[in-house]
Amino acid sequence: MTVRLRLLALSMLSVLAACSAGAPATDPVPRPTPVPVTADPSLAELPPRPLPYPVFETVAFRRAVENGTRTRSGRPGPNYWQQYAEYRIEAELNPTAARLTGRSTVRYHNRSPNALPRLAVHLYQNAHRPDAMRNRVIPITEGVRLQRVAANGRALEMRQTGEAPGYRIDGTILSIALPEPVPPGGHVDLEFAWSFTVPPLGAPRMGQDGEVFFLGYWYPQLAVYDDVNGWHTDPYLTNAEFYMGYADYDVSLTVPEGWLVAATGTLQNPEQVLSATVRERLDRARRSPDVVRVVTPEDRGAGRATARGTNGKLTWHFRARNVRDFAWGASREYVWDATHAVVGDHDADGRPDTTMIHTLYRPERGWTDWARYARHSVEFLSELLWPYPWPHMTAVEGLIGGGMEYPMITLIGGAPDSIALYSVTVHEIGHMWFPMMVGSDEKRFAWQDEGLTRFNQSLGMADFFRGYDRFAQAMDRYAAIVRNGDEVEMMRHGDLYPIGSPAFVIASYEKPSLVLRALAGVLGEETFFRALREYGRRWRDRHPTPFDLFNTFEDVAGRDLDWFWTPWFYETWTLDHALGPITPAGDALEIVIEDRGLAPMPARVVVTRADSSTERHEVPVEVWLQGARRHVLRIAAEPAVTRIEIDPERWFPDIDRSNQVWEGTTGS
Repeated sequence: MTVRLRLLALSMLSVLAACSAGAPATDPVPRPTPVPVTADPSLAELPPRPLPYPVFETVAFRRAVENGTRTRSGRPGPNYWQQYAEYRIEAELNPTAARLTGRSTVRYHNRSPNALPRLAVHLYQNAHRPDAMRNRVIPITEGVRLQRVAANGRALEMRQTGEAPGYRIDGTILSIALPEPVPPGGHVDLEFAWSFTVPPLGAPRMGQDGEVFFLGYWYPQLAVYDDVNGWHTDPYLTNAEFYMGYADYDVSLTVPEGWLVAATGTLQNPEQVLSATVRERLDRARRSPDVVRVVTPEDRGAGRATARGTNGKLTWHFRARNVRDFAWGASREYVWDATHAVVGDHDADGRPDTTMIHTLYRPERGWTDWARYARHSVEFLSELLWPYPWPHMTAVEGLIGGGMEYPMITLIGGAPDSIALYSVTVHEIGHMWFPMMVGSDEKRFAWQDEGLTRFNQSLGMADFFRGYDRFAQAMDRYAAIVRNGDEVEMMRHGDLYPIGSPAFVIASYEKPSLVLRALAGVLGEETFFRALREYGRRWRDRHPTPFDLFNTFEDVAGRDLDWFWTPWFYETWTLDHALGPITPAGDALEIVIEDRGLAPMPARVVVTRADSSTERHEVPVEVWLQGARRHVLRIAAEPAVTRIEIDPERWFPDIDRSNQVWEGTTGS
């Protein structure tokens, strides 16, 4: 079974086999020839339907199109530009005091056409300060303490006003007024020295429990300055995630000897920090198809898992190029498994490439199959989308209830069984594509990375567990919030959802995964995946907006899809197709199809006859877009009809399936 056919490997296999007999292998849902449909003006009880309005681009996006940095075809414009940075970081972790101390230099390249008199820098750890604004309960610390801020070698002082040169701190944003503006094509060299207490359990997406330390959003990071909205200085309120620029990282991390460290990037000094036994086992994992136990419970500690250090410490040196963040985890309690994944030809040299797979976890977890789950995730997604490009994919255990992604590394905790562990693993690894490679703004448009990833996760689960239906779970949760009247639209800033409500999760994860599946149903899988991969190709290592995604799909599909984007992304309109009266009419049978919802979608009807044959009919979406609420399908009465069903493969997120099936005879 090819990857693109796995979308159908769910609970409807038997129906699909019957309904798609003889269909081309590249498109398991044949594109039916629409049956003539006639409106019945006597059936007018349903209220008039609203029609979808066009997608209106923002003023900022229109200005970017006029400036030549974006296009309405979904491609980056000829004048597209993007900022870049080079980080050199030295940090030391004191686990006893739970204290991180760091120094960094950053060369920030201004590739924009604008001179920049000011810079914005994220201090995410300030979300833990007692006086910080936030939209969830988290542990309280003193936040970040800055010992030095400098620009081009000149130390800057904190100032309460905006006068230059100097800096001020507003929550999680550090604003720097430079001595001289950074000219277009120029750069500025920044220096930072800082420290903070690593927050305990309960911190979102990172923290420590005394045994495991995971350092995410842990260093002063330049905010994104892009061609559409300029500086992105939305504060970190702990719910909505991140929008990050691409950069190179050279990072040295000092920890106690005997502690294993996993991080973004490639380890530069394995001979200085890893024992000879561990290095030999890693070499074996690069060659062997098996999972290798690199560090067992008996191997832990200095002189066994790691080398002996100086004054009881070791410094691990990592480098990563063109990634949007750097994160790392450390523990003396971890065991370590490794294998490798075959990912396809990402460097286009005609040979299949591989990447290392690492899993580090406390042995009491018993996650001995975890490396196999991670390997399948990388291989599946590399085939579904495009090849994984980095030298390793690492998963470390601990601290949080679900998972959190960073380039080449993810933190995962709280999975009680194999299904849950694989599920969160394939989801977090899926984020290596969205948003790590395709760098969307997670804060303002969470669905653009979470929704795409939940969709891909669902396909991975169906493949790994032979038909497991993750889409059905998403549908149950989506339908529940619709029934409760608590749904909120998807095109909403991630920090502006009702606190304590499932609305954010539904709008960012579950509903968009269903909407993407519906789009695959509308376009056909071949066209859908061609558009999804083209979106990735165009915007890899760049910053796409939702308009760029919408426009790419329309460009590849060759059709206007505003009727689809508006109801599903900008509104909370729902779909409810139903079977109305089914009556004989001479040698024909008339089937009334009702559109009881607000979201217009094609109505696909499968008719089963007494001789076990099936036939497909479709009410095209254009019928509903003309304002109709009911239409009549007229089909032959013989052979006798035994079953009629709308959308048996469940491509579309219809909120009431109870009104979509008719079984019996026509009485003729």
